[in-house]
Amino acid sequence: MKKFNIPDFYRSPIISRIKDYRKNEDPLKKNFIPTILDFGSIRFFIARHFGFCYGVENAIEIAYKTIEENSGKRIFLLSEMIHNPEVNNEILSRGVKFLMDTSGNHLVDWNELTKDDIIIIPAFGTTLEIEQKLNEIGIDPYRYNTTCPFVEKVWNRSAQIGEKDYTVIIHGKHYHEETRATFSHSIKSSPALIVKDINETKILSEVILGEKDKKEFYEFFKGKYSPGFNLEKDLQKIGVVNQTTMLATETQAIADYLKQTMIKKYGKENINKHFADTRDTLCYATYDNQQATIELLNQKADFAVVVGGYNSSNTGHLVELCEEKLTTYFISDDEKIISTTEIKHFDNHSKKEIITKDFIPDKDVVDIILTSGASCPDAVLDRVLQKLLSCFENTSSIETVLSKFMAEV
Repeated sequence: MKKFNIPDFYRSPIISRIKDYRKNEDPLKKNFIPTILDFGSIRFFIARHFGFCYGVENAIEIAYKTIEENSGKRIFLLSEMIHNPEVNNEILSRGVKFLMDTSGNHLVDWNELTKDDIIIIPAFGTTLEIEQKLNEIGIDPYRYNTTCPFVEKVWNRSAQIGEKDYTVIIHGKHYHEETRATFSHSIKSSPALIVKDINETKILSEVILGEKDKKEFYEFFKGKYSPGFNLEKDLQKIGVVNQTTMLATETQAIADYLKQTMIKKYGKENINKHFADTRDTLCYATYDNQQATIELLNQKADFAVVVGGYNSSNTGHLVELCEEKLTTYFISDDEKIISTTEIKHFDNHSKKEIITKDFIPDKDVVDIILTSGASCPDAVLDRVLQKLLSCFENTSSIETVLSKFMAEV
């Protein structure tokens, strides 16, 4: 796989070293067993796969190269390049500005742009409407395009099934930049509909089977279907694609559920005429990170710490997986560990930061599960590990523990 040129300050002396060692020891990525770092009074169980993925490293490399090659020019990011505050703030510190926020609201008016301005398309991609607007201004939307190749793969698959008269069902969050982009690209060749989860899928299934009427459909899915969506015609042939950062298992469950719905309506012998197989759109990095987290949760631990941007979809899903098994703290960086007794963390349900006191149990040995989202730099996870380590006394040195780990693997 390609090795990207990203700034050294995103790497780290502990986490990056562990990742490189595991990669060399297991190049085919068949071993999902976590890394165990035993410091004596504290033990860390670290996921086999986590942190920057191919698409993120690709985006960072392009962004920094663009900044370097265009000194003196105005440079804009269409919106957040990835959902990580440290990465975005670092890029902004170099004079780059956001053109929009993550919801698509303008921070800079189109009329303020000229053909000499540089626009970087984020890793999530963008809509065809925005591409057209940039072209009208005289800005090439593809010149500084960091769209993840796996997102583009979803677009290509959507186009393929759309050309065969299948309606594209998108598993995603309708407000997310990637899903908005996928929706825009999909409706170029076919009708499209967005479902958020299995519960919305069940409602869609009832619509397909005639158990819910038109009015209920159009009200419930308002803002999530393509213009002119025809309920009778556009749900006869369907295929499922996904926002690449969603839970892979849920995407598969949604596809399986809708396939069974179409079998129920049209018969098993006719299923290939009514349901398109689209399993090849699942992102390998999302899958690997989620499977590594599932394997990680086989360890007995006192709590989990998941690190990443609070608006990061893939990180939020890792939190969901961990919360099913044990107490989980979702933090953006090491500063959220206020002291040995307090941690400020993001509650995925209320969407607010809260403070938990006495988060470290009073035990001889405390076991902590540690992982991060695909947009989180190794350096951030490294600082979190060291901050947690500083909460304990009489621990072994980092070099001693790393040497022992590498000798045992």
